[in-house]
Amino acid sequence: MCAMTTLVRPPRRHGTPVRIGALAPLTRPGWTEAGRHLLAGLELAVHETNDGGGIAGRPLELVVRDTAADPERAAAAVAELAGLGVAAVAGEYHSVVARAAAARADALGVPFLCSSAVLDALTERPTDCVARLAPPQSRGWSLYADFLLGAGHRRVAVAAEPSVYWASGARILRERLSARGATLTELDVRRLGPAGVRDALLEGGATALLLLAGTPEPAVPLVTCLRREPRLAGLLIGAPAGQPEFAQWAELLGPYGTAVPFLRYLPEDPGPLAGRVRTALRERLGAAPSFVAFEGYDTVTVLAALLRTHGTDRTRTAHAWPDVAVDGTRGRITFSRTPGTGLWQWDAAPVQVVDRDPADPDRFRILHTG
Repeated sequence: MCAMTTLVRPPRRHGTPVRIGALAPLTRPGWTEAGRHLLAGLELAVHETNDGGGIAGRPLELVVRDTAADPERAAAAVAELAGLGVAAVAGEYHSVVARAAAARADALGVPFLCSSAVLDALTERPTDCVARLAPPQSRGWSLYADFLLGAGHRRVAVAAEPSVYWASGARILRERLSARGATLTELDVRRLGPAGVRDALLEGGATALLLLAGTPEPAVPLVTCLRREPRLAGLLIGAPAGQPEFAQWAELLGPYGTAVPFLRYLPEDPGPLAGRVRTALRERLGAAPSFVAFEGYDTVTVLAALLRTHGTDRTRTAHAWPDVAVDGTRGRITFSRTPGTGLWQWDAAPVQVVDRDPADPDRFRILHTG
């Protein structure tokens, strides 16, 4: 059983609460800042759902479990939440963790709406239990490769840690780049360390280095080392997984953390709903909300709509993904079967390549969209 238990209790309403289980990395080694933003979005949407009458007059309640980026812990949490009678499970940020949660949810027949994880093969087999809001990795990372090619980068290197997620990303990049005659070289950041990666770049002549590694370690010391090397002044440093999205990146790296392009999943022109939610999330977080916070908000928005329409029976909910048509903060959300993924996918999630503006690190510049 997971050690951390949090109940987000709504205002008192009539009837037994409808419970949704929520998974998020809230302690290390999880990416805790992402987990905090995800949870803020989930909580805000629960609060607004209850202000709007709940689920057929019953209050919606969020039961939170900390995954700490541990797949086994996530799978155990899904089993525990299923035993508590939740109507569905939501959330998670780390792809490998979400995959373990999806497998257990499928085995137990619990609907799982994954908020943020992008790994294409989130399930081992086709299932009606699992749906996802974030775009699959193959879509986002292919767009990132197109951005690199459009900027003239033909020799690309990646500083990678061993992981199914990083390996999948490197494969997607290599296939997209090689189809256009560009090359990708992998550097083992754990074995080489920052100085070794720097020396390999000086010798190899890559014009772009992508960080396929966690933050703050080893990404922050690696960026610092590379930015301090005058012979690499023209090197593009990129982070397709989104490390620079969060405030900690800017706090730790300062000007070194600017002009590092990354993927995020927000529309180019947010509408009124997104603007209102952004203001409310900023108040909860005490900082500008990331795209992950909007993913959390949209997750509960979708589940609340399903539960209002189809009731709280898990089997009915698991078969109702194709019936969803909900206005979220980032567009109209519907689900369809995506070939090769085995789950229900929102296909229209917006994708951007952005970076922090060197002239104003709190401002994000949109470099490419798709």
